[in-house]
Amino acid sequence: MIKFLITLSLLLVFQTQITQAQGGFDIWVMDTKGKGRKFNVLTETAKPLTNRPEYDNQPNFINEYQLVFSAADENGNHDIIVYNFTSEKFTNLSKTSDRSEFSPTLTDCGLYVSAIVVEPDGKQRLWLYPTNFGEPELLYDDIAPVGYYDWYDNKAAMFILGEPNKLSYARGKGDLLEIDNHIGRAVKRRPKTSQIGYLSMKSPKETGDGLALPIRTYDIANGKSEVLGFGLPGALDFIWLDSNYLLMASGNNIYRKKSNHSEWEFLGKVESSTHQNISRMAYSPELKKLVVVMQRN
Repeated sequence: MIKFLITLSLLLVFQTQITQAQGGFDIWVMDTKGKGRKFNVLTETAKPLTNRPEYDNQPNFINEYQLVFSAADENGNHDIIVYNFTSEKFTNLSKTSDRSEFSPTLTDCGLYVSAIVVEPDGKQRLWLYPTNFGEPELLYDDIAPVGYYDWYDNKAAMFILGEPNKLSYARGKGDLLEIDNHIGRAVKRRPKTSQIGYLSMKSPKETGDGLALPIRTYDIANGKSEVLGFGLPGALDFIWLDSNYLLMASGNNIYRKKSNHSEWEFLGKVESSTHQNISRMAYSPELKKLVVVMQRN
């Protein structure tokens, strides 16, 4: 187990830096129905939203009709792309030849799409890209290298790469609250709460299918921590459907769990002869759409 954790930690530390060499990921979309315990995925409706050899990954909905994601061009440079479900058109929010943008999402204020930027000198920092296509600006000049993040109260909770990696919350300039260390890459705010959810690499559970990581939350408002059981064996990402239910994937299978329950419920399998292994997901209750990232065979 110790050897596995060291290997996993090294993979997490270097994952963002090596994404340019990975390629071969596409975004798929499918319909959903119901909410909460009645939520289900209509996997028979699944189809590719992108379909090309380059890297299309890290999707997030920014409103009821638009999705943002990181996409590589033919030269291996990554930009932020906006997809409009109404017009069915793709638009570049960024088009930079000297840097790459990853993990785009909407800020709390709704005026910016934030992204982790790999800058020309190799620094990985959090930048803001105005939704009106104005000039981007650096948010935290003194925090690097940042791998992943989410927002609470217009401040970022960030996965900061290091030995060990850390989960920190930027309360103010020079005021970082260290929440935990040895964490996984998923950092997701629990909807309508002050809790940051994440996967911990401490005390994993051994199963016949591999190691399952604990799902933890930290409440920024009151400082309380909570464990919400374990993720699926081998899975490194999850999303919140709402404040009570989580979604994870294993292979091409999608599962749901109530936060205070231990068991994951199978919801369906995405059948594909060209793609496999769902790695990331994003959900829009307004559109009733689930998008997933799958690797090309």
